[in-house]
Amino acid sequence: MNDSTFIVFGITGDLSKRKLLPGLYQLIKDKKIENFVLIGIGLEKKSVEEILNPAKKFVQNIDPKSWKKLVERTSYLTNDVKNERDFKALKELIVNQEKKYKLSGNRLAYCATPESVFYDITKHLVKFGILKRQKKSDKTWNRIAYEKPFGYDLKSAEKLNREILALLDESQVYRVDHYLAKEVVENILYVRFTNYIFESLWNRDHIESVQIILNEDSGIRGIYYDKYGALNDVVQNHMLQLLALIAMDEPKKLVGDSIRDSKAKVLKSVAVDSGFLGQYKNYTKEKTIPKDSKTETFAVLKLFVNNKRWKNVPFYLKTGKNLKEKSTKINIQFKKIDCKLTKNSCPIEGNFLTITIFPDAGFSFEVNAKKPGERDAVVPVLMDFCYGCLFTSTPEAYEYIFTDIINGDQAISVRFDEIEYSWKIIDDIKALKPKLYMYESGSNGPKNELLKFAKQNNFNWRD
Repeated sequence: MNDSTFIVFGITGDLSKRKLLPGLYQLIKDKKIENFVLIGIGLEKKSVEEILNPAKKFVQNIDPKSWKKLVERTSYLTNDVKNERDFKALKELIVNQEKKYKLSGNRLAYCATPESVFYDITKHLVKFGILKRQKKSDKTWNRIAYEKPFGYDLKSAEKLNREILALLDESQVYRVDHYLAKEVVENILYVRFTNYIFESLWNRDHIESVQIILNEDSGIRGIYYDKYGALNDVVQNHMLQLLALIAMDEPKKLVGDSIRDSKAKVLKSVAVDSGFLGQYKNYTKEKTIPKDSKTETFAVLKLFVNNKRWKNVPFYLKTGKNLKEKSTKINIQFKKIDCKLTKNSCPIEGNFLTITIFPDAGFSFEVNAKKPGERDAVVPVLMDFCYGCLFTSTPEAYEYIFTDIINGDQAISVRFDEIEYSWKIIDDIKALKPKLYMYESGSNGPKNELLKFAKQNNFNWRD
């Protein structure tokens, strides 16, 4: 990992400031990357300090020596990615920087940009020899990463994939969903497939339902969101990837393609049952948002996975912007036991396994136990595993992402057949023409519709 050229398109954007630059800095601090250069690309005229300094507030305990090295090894170029002439200057800058620091030509281009320019960036990088199609005999590597979403619907995703693979090999392409690199998300597979107590019960005979909840307490940022909405921006990637991890059959090995094979089989089997959408009040008063916009900022869905393991088990998905609080969790409800206690003392619900991704990452298992001081009475109690309590320092998602890409590990890359099946699910949802309801900012979503949906399906939301 000690010889890399990083080329970040969209380095002046929010993703770079909050995630990419802090991730690279931490790898420098931990001495996981030592000999490198960072080339930032953006439309704005800025100095290196003006680009890097805003990222400082997203870094804890800055080491001055490591930060100084990041600044010294960073260059910035104003570049219109649709103008191929600008890539000539980029090529010259890269070559000069690599020569200066005696780098071999291992290159990673990271597209923290809208998907609409993914192809333009790739085409120009290849045309000017900044990236080239990989051969087995090559001693250096060239790779490119695309931030989600990949395309804006099935047709555009298929077109984009064809265009990219006409230029580069699949082994060089990383379609990044940063949720897959979160420590607790990666641990879902280890909890499932290394513990007999769970895997033996992980099926329709023992599980009543699954809830996947991704609540955000902030609003939208810019016109980008209005083009996509909650379905395209969150459900199509993060939420369906979480569903696939929960529902997949045991892979041959807990590595790259074996995991992706199992996830793809699940996504291919997903059937849409019902749902509804929402939009927070005053959404159309946000800057750059059309006054008549019908873009959803909230979605509730009921899905099924039509295979032997999960037949008739509902998967409930809920996500939204500008909600009461930010949280991401998965609730797995087990079936109720045939209770031998008196009717009023029996548990109302079955056991729950809750996987919390945010805010306090960890696992909790809710079991029923005797209520102290009372006969014939039970109460739910929690068995907790807290990441922050046991592990005081765990890598952030983008540290994993950069490390895996450098090492050529595609486990965090979403394969195109997964993306294809996910877009087909989104198309099926939209074909239902779900109704759009308004909700108050700072609430849990459209209150009446949430209550009605839960009552119709005989379950309770556990946010």
